[in-house]
Amino acid sequence: MAQSLERHNNKADKKEELVEKLVFVNRVAKTVKGGRTMSFAALVVVGDQKGRIGFGSGKAAEVPEAIVKATNEAKKNMVRIPLREGRTLHHDIAGRFGAGKVVLRTAPAGTGVIAGGPMRAVFEVLGVQDVVAKSLGSNNPYNMIKATFAALQAINSPRMVAAKRGKKVGDIVSRRENTSNVKMEKEEA
Repeated sequence: MAQSLERHNNKADKKEELVEKLVFVNRVAKTVKGGRTMSFAALVVVGDQKGRIGFGSGKAAEVPEAIVKATNEAKKNMVRIPLREGRTLHHDIAGRFGAGKVVLRTAPAGTGVIAGGPMRAVFEVLGVQDVVAKSLGSNNPYNMIKATFAALQAINSPRMVAAKRGKKVGDIVSRRENTSNVKMEKEEA
């Protein structure tokens, strides 16, 4: 009996550490025979600020119900994103979904989150502290969030690249530093 209570408490702790952010609420109308029926659509991102994030959308007759539905969907669809030093992305990347296009760039420490609208909410709940992002296509929040997720899921950490190539992480990281040193030597000469 004590074990089941401990498990329940652990689950409650995990739920408490998730950060939820409401990105967008839209009033939608459905035209029926008797007139229009109004409902609300909500877009929510949920994350633990340590590299796990999910998004979801929900629709209901009242705004709070729509937010609850969206939050539950976001919690179900959480994914892990590798972060460098727990504060920024491993490399620059572009993402696309429909007409929504985004470019995400790594940034040095102290830069902060330079991103607008829905992308800012994604980075805040993800736990990224230094990033520069730009939306190039549609400003539809749904497409921007999905394009951002497409880019984030395409990020490869040095550990993932090393596993694919059958090498050690040190070989890949040192190789990247050596190539930058070679470029600097060529520029000096």
